[in-house]
Amino acid sequence: MANAALELMGFFLGLFGMLGTLVSTVLPYWQTTAHIGSNIVTAVDNMKGLWMECVYQSTGAFQCETYNSMLALSSDLQASRALMVVSVVLSILAIAISTVGMQCTVCMEGTAAKSRVAGTGGGLFLAAGFLALIPVSWTTHEVVYNFYQPHVPKSLKYELGVCLYLGLAAAMLSMLGGGLLCVSCCEMQDTGHRGGGRGHGGGYHYPGAPDGGPRSSSHMYRGPAFPVTASPAAKAMALARSHTSTQSSSPVQGAKTDPRRNPAAAGYDVTGYV
Repeated sequence: MANAALELMGFFLGLFGMLGTLVSTVLPYWQTTAHIGSNIVTAVDNMKGLWMECVYQSTGAFQCETYNSMLALSSDLQASRALMVVSVVLSILAIAISTVGMQCTVCMEGTAAKSRVAGTGGGLFLAAGFLALIPVSWTTHEVVYNFYQPHVPKSLKYELGVCLYLGLAAAMLSMLGGGLLCVSCCEMQDTGHRGGGRGHGGGYHYPGAPDGGPRSSSHMYRGPAFPVTASPAAKAMALARSHTSTQSSSPVQGAKTDPRRNPAAAGYDVTGYV
């Protein structure tokens, strides 16, 4: 039950992270106009995103213009676009794969590879969160760096937009959800290894045991008991007597042993094991 709860928590965290990454990718609120200096009172707000640039006027008009040429964009903006799109695609794949591998679903039920599939989905969530974190951190650094540059005009300075905060939170949620899925997968594999190990109470395998399996208590060998204070000579004599009695109690090969004439033969086999 604990593993199932971890999987569900990781799945929903990854799902929320995917939705946040998608919203922050589409919306243009990555950079907003900084109202400083002569721009404290202004009638126009500029907003920049990955796909478009928007202008909001004090009259209520809101206009957006998409970037017409992709090749004319800067290299950092093109890289940010690609990373965010790949992050969304990996998140969608992670959701599909995790749905198949979770314990609460009937897909691949009863197979050993089910937990590995869930772990694969968690790894994809981790990769998606890391890819989304790169452009968000990159843009944040660029905005902060340009804001404190004295040679940049105040009218061209921007502040951190809402999408940067949303993208950072989405990346953290995706990575946290992927980590929980991977941890639940590792715990399930460890439990399977412990449950499938050989028990210590069944004895060791030996050829005389039925079907070559572990011998039971009736097949355990019991050697002669020695007193704690017995001398080496006494132990050697006791071993010799035990060996002689074992040979005398063993029936001749091919002869039939009657349990009524030899009651001891009913409890001993030909190898001397009880």
